[in-house]
Amino acid sequence: MARKVQRPEVPTAYVARVGAVLNALPDVVEEPAWVGVRWRVHGNTVAHLFGGEDQLFRITFRGEPDEVSAFQHLGEPYFRSQWGDNVIGLLVDDGTDWEELAELLTDSYCLRAPAGLVALVERPAR
Repeated sequence: MARKVQRPEVPTAYVARVGAVLNALPDVVEEPAWVGVRWRVHGNTVAHLFGGEDQLFRITFRGEPDEVSAFQHLGEPYFRSQWGDNVIGLLVDDGTDWEELAELLTDSYCLRAPAGLVALVERPAR
């Protein structure tokens, strides 16, 4: 019988950095997921941070369809999730560009939150 590989716990520093961005947005709830931690708004998942069986850490979040395709073709640290047509994935490590990730997470929130909450979010000019 094959031995099941354990997934690592997400470092608290990573959870804190993602939480600092998402928990500041209206009505976001941070909660344990089936593995790792997720952030939701009105029942919709905005981001999911978890450790993989390969011992790497990943975060998935939502993006516009053209962004998903663009990030997929960039390659590592980005990847396309096997589920959902608007899911972007990013490998998280000590070299992560946290400023860029904060913008991507804010965009994900704006795709998942009701319009009334999105109107309350200050977004950086592109």
